[in-house]
Amino acid sequence: MVSQTTAPPTTPAVTDAAPTPLLPVHEPGELAALAARHGLTVSGERPTLGAYIRQLWGRRHFITAFATAKLTAQYSQAKLGQIWQIMTPLLNATVYYFIFGVVMNTKKNVEDFVPFLVTGVFIWTFTASSITAGTRAISGNLGLVRALHFPRASLPVALALQQLQQLLFSLGALVLILIGFGQFPRPSWLLAIPALILQAVFNTGLSMVVARLAARTPDVAQLTPFVLRTWMYASGVMFSIEDKLGDRGPHLVKVALECNPAAVFIDLMRFAFIDSFSGSQLPPHVWAVATGWALVCGVGGFVYFWKAEELYGRG
Repeated sequence: MVSQTTAPPTTPAVTDAAPTPLLPVHEPGELAALAARHGLTVSGERPTLGAYIRQLWGRRHFITAFATAKLTAQYSQAKLGQIWQIMTPLLNATVYYFIFGVVMNTKKNVEDFVPFLVTGVFIWTFTASSITAGTRAISGNLGLVRALHFPRASLPVALALQQLQQLLFSLGALVLILIGFGQFPRPSWLLAIPALILQAVFNTGLSMVVARLAARTPDVAQLTPFVLRTWMYASGVMFSIEDKLGDRGPHLVKVALECNPAAVFIDLMRFAFIDSFSGSQLPPHVWAVATGWALVCGVGGFVYFWKAEELYGRG
């Protein structure tokens, strides 16, 4: 009998060669060039400043519609509705009149105190409301920011426009109060137009600054009311800075208080509307100061906001 033996299985030879990749490997620089060649860009990449401005201008109809919708919906749940747009600053003026005008007697050395006070309250409210709205521009619209691609500056610009619309709506009540206290329309009232334009640019730029800060640090929204309250007391809303300081205190402190932007815009509106508020009560070169504040905050705030365009809505 012949025995049959089974040959042991052969073991495949082991080689040192690496497996062939399914796809070619490219260096990062080659991938970037490939993407650029096919028109691909980084998702959420910040555009150039010029392109960003063009994109923002292209959304001007959205900005206007968004601002109007926000203004209409603001008091939609209240019984008095849009009347609160006028009632809110009027009630504030009434409280300030009682506390500062009657209790603290600041009206003693201020001629036409009621027009002086009401004008200050209305104009200050415009700035304060724009800044407060700016703190919620991104955080209050995260769903919109994360769902759609559009220049994020549209949001703080729209909210600042909303506050301007509200001020224009409220100016009707201010005019009636001024006439009721003997301040009748005159050519100087036209100065209110450039003053409001400069203030609107200033407010929009400042709104963009706080919008970026609050988007990364939500605590900014909690701190803002305290900052605004301090700023209001330093802006001569309820009293005359010139009367309170006079020749007392350091000259630099007086100049700083008179040239702070809120005081400048309030004084310009008082000069336009109130007969007894003369040019001697304005700080030197007041129009140059107002224009400077508008340009610094308007342009600077826009650039500062644009610098973080790709970060909004993330994290």
